[in-house]
Amino acid sequence: MPQAAAPTRSLAFAGASNFRDLGGYAGHGGRVVKWRHLFRSDHLAGLTPQDHALLAELGVARAIDFRGRAESAAHAYALPGVAYHHLAIEPTVVQRALELQRTGHRLTAQDAVGLMQETYRGFVHDNAPRFAELFRLLLDGSGAPLVFHCTAGKDRTGFAAALILMALGVPRGVVMQDYLLTNSLYRRPEGMGSHAPEDVIAVLWRVQEEFLDAALHRVDHDFGGLQAYLADVLGVDAAARRELERRYLQAP
Repeated sequence: MPQAAAPTRSLAFAGASNFRDLGGYAGHGGRVVKWRHLFRSDHLAGLTPQDHALLAELGVARAIDFRGRAESAAHAYALPGVAYHHLAIEPTVVQRALELQRTGHRLTAQDAVGLMQETYRGFVHDNAPRFAELFRLLLDGSGAPLVFHCTAGKDRTGFAAALILMALGVPRGVVMQDYLLTNSLYRRPEGMGSHAPEDVIAVLWRVQEEFLDAALHRVDHDFGGLQAYLADVLGVDAAARRELERRYLQAP
């Protein structure tokens, strides 16, 4: 009898181009991350009625929004039957780029890469409370399917997805591959960043290995590795990791 095809990773939402499933990756002990439990996305304010129906079909019961206050206010949403959790991480790249421009500095692609790396390093220290809360929500209640997102679903969301997958034992190389999928999926809104050089825009609206590596190197250097960072900073100790595995990895 032919084996059933795996569920699709990228889901066809008309109003969100970067909505995808974290399932199917091999984690601790070779156990696979459950499909249709953990989703990552760009923002959800543009979902159509058909998208809402698909979200309900997927059983998504919780949405975690990493956007800053102005971002979430400008593109607010309410999803029937979906609990909303706002874990605000204020964007910093645009502000720092504007500061450089105000001093007369013409922003280059190399500058943009440096700004992105600095942003990712900031996730590790400055925004640790939000990622700690993410894990609390993952461990809270029934473990009903959830989606987490920011504006483009690439940076704040990308680091969150990396933490979750690595906590479940998915190898870093595989985590990086998942992270880079944004480049083939995400559709940049029309007119965004039109006042900056295109090579700079190409950096700011895409992802690169150097971005996520900057955060992971900071985790390794400052905390001695992921397990120590999870336990000492995010409150995810060995018992919590076992519970994550029970909830989100397939049974052996």
